[in-house]
Amino acid sequence: MNEAIPQPIDGEAASALIEPLTDLVIRAGHAILAVNRAAMKVDGKTDGSPVTEADLAADRVIGEGLARLAPNIPSLSEERVQLANLPYKDSFFLIDPLDGTKEFVAGRDEFTVNLALVTGGVPLLGIVGAPALGLIWRGIVGRGAERVTLSEGVAPRVEPIRTRPCPPRGKPWTVAVSRSHGDERTEAFIAERPGAIRSKLGSAVKFGRVAEGLVDIYPRLSPTCEWDVAAGHAVVTAAGGRITDANGAALHFGIGREDFIVPEFIAWGDPKVASF
Repeated sequence: MNEAIPQPIDGEAASALIEPLTDLVIRAGHAILAVNRAAMKVDGKTDGSPVTEADLAADRVIGEGLARLAPNIPSLSEERVQLANLPYKDSFFLIDPLDGTKEFVAGRDEFTVNLALVTGGVPLLGIVGAPALGLIWRGIVGRGAERVTLSEGVAPRVEPIRTRPCPPRGKPWTVAVSRSHGDERTEAFIAERPGAIRSKLGSAVKFGRVAEGLVDIYPRLSPTCEWDVAAGHAVVTAAGGRITDANGAALHFGIGREDFIVPEFIAWGDPKVASF
């Protein structure tokens, strides 16, 4: 598929892209898993975060694939931010080739490939692939979400997923929290929900667990970047949830925010409780 795709992208056009984009995420995951973590070189970025040859290998797969698949849709990747041409007024791809690099370097399996298609500043399509777990969460807003289970030598198993209703009053919420990042505001938010059960997870796996109804909420009340959030934003929304800032307002992407920072967000499985 390399014909010109009209801008901006709508749900129908996104539906035609979901399978080839999923294949691209799978191939990027294979490139990551092919890297020997014990022998790889780890460099530091200017912001102090790590980057490895696995990040760069996945980015090459995705960048080359998107150039063939949808050459007229611009893209913004964490590994190629210097090429960004902001603001993006129509549709663009927003990519984190390896989310959870710290988890990857530490030898854990909770790292992801995040690929989002954003239209009008709002994530429309999202794919979160967890190659070491053999899982992909994907969705198109307004058209539902799915979990894809990958096993070698077996056809992928595709299942529809939905977020779950908030637990009834008096029952504890299950809250996704980061293995590698913590902050006082997020802890205070969780403390306001007595008895909350913390589910420690790495990378955008947290969005996937909200989308499939295993976790009720994922708060991150400290800064992160747009490419960390956009794919999970689309998946959770497509699965019936909602993403807001700490004041209940919607998030927007590709509008030229300094350093591509998302100051805070909360992923709510049950949109009925997304109020303050």
